[in-house]
Amino acid sequence: MTNKRIHPPKDCPDCPRLVALRKQLRREHPDWHNAPVPSFTAPRARLLIVGLAPGKSGANRTGRPFTGDFAGGVLYRMLGEFGFSKGTYAEDPNDGLRLRDCVITNAVACLPPLNKPTGAEISTCRPWLEKQMHSMKQLRAILALGRVAHESVVRLFSMPLRQAPFRHAAVHHLRDDIFLFDSYHCSRYNIQTKRLNDDMLREVFSAVRRHLQAA
Repeated sequence: MTNKRIHPPKDCPDCPRLVALRKQLRREHPDWHNAPVPSFTAPRARLLIVGLAPGKSGANRTGRPFTGDFAGGVLYRMLGEFGFSKGTYAEDPNDGLRLRDCVITNAVACLPPLNKPTGAEISTCRPWLEKQMHSMKQLRAILALGRVAHESVVRLFSMPLRQAPFRHAAVHHLRDDIFLFDSYHCSRYNIQTKRLNDDMLREVFSAVRRHLQAA
């Protein structure tokens, strides 16, 4: 690994359980991405969006965060509505969609079994999240989609979790002029159970937009 690398290599060996699943899916679906998923980026971005991990038939298949599954449809619709993307999202990394002023990544870069990474896997991947964060010289806001993303970000700032508890629409001052915004993950389960809806997600994105406009 060089100092310039900010994403795990294609055959990252660090998490045996995730490596085993990756190898299995490469045999079953050789045309899928089936590797750590790099961030989807825009130059000089001020907003970092952090999800949980690639979805099996979403980012693990397409190779772009939140692309090809239900959660991606929700997230990219919001990004377009609030001016963080340009173009049309078509569940395809070749759809021509471009991000504006934001980067999308995950707390865990590889697909975990049942979409549930272990604590050790989350910790092992956290340095890569840190590299992505530190590469953003104009970072002003982080949006955590779900508790795992939230806690990974908080730990990167050496802040006790009790000092910044996860709660939908909560805002935490991390350091200097960087703020953390929390949202429930825009998963199919959360939407269908009505734990999260469009208005709740708009509330969070509106807060992020107001913060960036004032920064």
